[in-house]
Parts: sequence; structure tokens; C-alpha cells
Amino acid sequence: RVDLIFGSNSQLRALAEVYAANDAKEKFVRDFVQAWVKVMNLDRFDRK
Repeated sequence: RVDLIFGSNSQLRALAEVYAANDAKEKFVRDFVQAWVKVMNLDRFDRK
């Protein structure tokens, strides 16, 4: 189960705790958008 993996892996748990903080909404959105743009650009063969 995914929830058990996040609890048992120290690196994943640390990331989950950062994003679960009360004041982390903007950080989550900013990081998500950056990751989304990166993934979308990896699929573009017209860019170098």
C-alpha cells in the first residue's frame, strides 16, 4: 500500500511532511507546476 511506503521510507516521509504542513500550499503548487512543465517539455521533440 502506498501509505505504508511513505511511512517506512524516510526520504518519502520527509517530503510528505513538508507538503503536509499548514503553510505549504504555495510550495506544493509551485513545485507541482515546475515538475509538470518539465514532464510536458520532455515529450516535445521540436525543442532542444
